[in-house]
Amino acid sequence: MRHFLQLEDWSSEELQAMLDLAIELKREHFAGGNKPILKGKILAMIFQKPSLRTRVSFDVGMQHLGGSAIYLGPSEIGLGKRESIADVTRVLNGMVHGIMARVFGHDDVLEIAKWSSVPVINGLSDERHPCQVMADVMAIKEQFGRTQGLKLAYIGDGNNVASSLLLMCAHFGLDYAIAAPKGYEIPQKIKDAAAPMMRRSEIDFTEVIAPEDAARGADILYTDTWISMGQEEEAAERIGVFSGYQVNADLLALANPDAVVMHDLPAYRGKEITDEMMDGPRSIVFNQAHNRLHAQKAILATLMK
Repeated sequence: MRHFLQLEDWSSEELQAMLDLAIELKREHFAGGNKPILKGKILAMIFQKPSLRTRVSFDVGMQHLGGSAIYLGPSEIGLGKRESIADVTRVLNGMVHGIMARVFGHDDVLEIAKWSSVPVINGLSDERHPCQVMADVMAIKEQFGRTQGLKLAYIGDGNNVASSLLLMCAHFGLDYAIAAPKGYEIPQKIKDAAAPMMRRSEIDFTEVIAPEDAARGADILYTDTWISMGQEEEAAERIGVFSGYQVNADLLALANPDAVVMHDLPAYRGKEITDEMMDGPRSIVFNQAHNRLHAQKAILATLMK
């Protein structure tokens, strides 16, 4: 039995197989529907925070594969408060075939996995977002026909998405440049986890302050919200710090001529990204979002079949 908690737990070959499966499941879906390979299987979905893409992609994904999903929000489970994580997990073990958890603390999803006898998927934590970046690499592969040798430039906060993108780039052979203000870099523990994969794949990893330095020669400009859930009290400070970190036409002009724009959503238009970039011909944001469905199906099929 395997869990899907963080990308360094999987080999590059295993993740490539998962990407190939996602592409095949998408093709199969549009050719008449997916085979019910998870018929009779039930996924418990634990949510400590709201979601659009994570909830819909896993729920619909289970339906496409013949199974079903049950939503468990904060009112049903006070994870670690009303009941201990260990007790919640052991109860679910006897009723479902898999658990997806979207939590605040990364240690919470690790604790669920510790007590679980069924596969556990990290739907998002404050440190990692592995499900998102599998959809991202799928969108990149569809756009360029390859991943090796491309350059991804991330503009903004070195958060869970930026961290998971570093690990994704290391696995799939993309050079990675991040422009983040001082004090908002990718945590050292993530860089340490990615280091062995970066050496194997021989990718370039660059950390800079100025967005222009990251964007030059990039094939992909990627950004995320400056204010994640749980950081609302820091909103005014963060808007000031990140005011020069907007993905806009001037920044895109520094990238390669066929460069594309990505955002994992939700987007705060006019802040980290302009309408022109979100809605323009160089945006693959909504294909990226739609691929959450097919990438999540590949994760479910790999773990629960």
